[in-house]
Amino acid sequence: MTLLENLQWRYATKQYDPNRKVAQEDVDKILEAARFAPTSSGLQQFRVLVITNQELKEKIVPIAWDQQIVADCSHLLVFAAWDRYTEERIDTIYDYTTDERGLPRGRFGSYTDKIKALYLQQTAEENFVHTARQAYIGFAMAIAQAAELKVDATPMEGFSPDELDELLDLKSKGLKSVLLLPLGYRDATNDWLVNMKKVRNPKEEFVIEYK
Repeated sequence: MTLLENLQWRYATKQYDPNRKVAQEDVDKILEAARFAPTSSGLQQFRVLVITNQELKEKIVPIAWDQQIVADCSHLLVFAAWDRYTEERIDTIYDYTTDERGLPRGRFGSYTDKIKALYLQQTAEENFVHTARQAYIGFAMAIAQAAELKVDATPMEGFSPDELDELLDLKSKGLKSVLLLPLGYRDATNDWLVNMKKVRNPKEEFVIEYK
């Protein structure tokens, strides 16, 4: 199937079959899609936490506004972004990049100096607004890859980030939660949305052309 056909197939699953688990091979592909997502300056300003522990998923249900899909899904992905930019974070990724490419460290020094000057003078809140946007890019890639594999996924912003950050001790990792993505397989018998027509704005309304 083409990408567009896969996107037409998928929907925000509302009821998962808790007895069906996603194969690790497929989960790995979904994570790789997120890892290979483009990010601003190539900094990969987010991380993905994979939660399969049932007790932990149950604890997240009330944090996720009592949405039971968090507990019933096979794997719960948490997309978490850097809480702020630092010199060390910027240097670490660029040192790794130059090492992997067989280039001398500092090869991109003039560029990293520019982005440090831009980001380091901003507040932590301004930084997080930017890093969180990068998480959305990887999030979209993961959803598309899941659809290609016929793995159901539910994009979720409906949760309390502060409570989740505390539960997962994200502050110690320099991260803040942005999005949740339950993965699994739909319970087609009990999911009220499964047979609903997919509806989007008409193309002529959605696309604005300048000719």
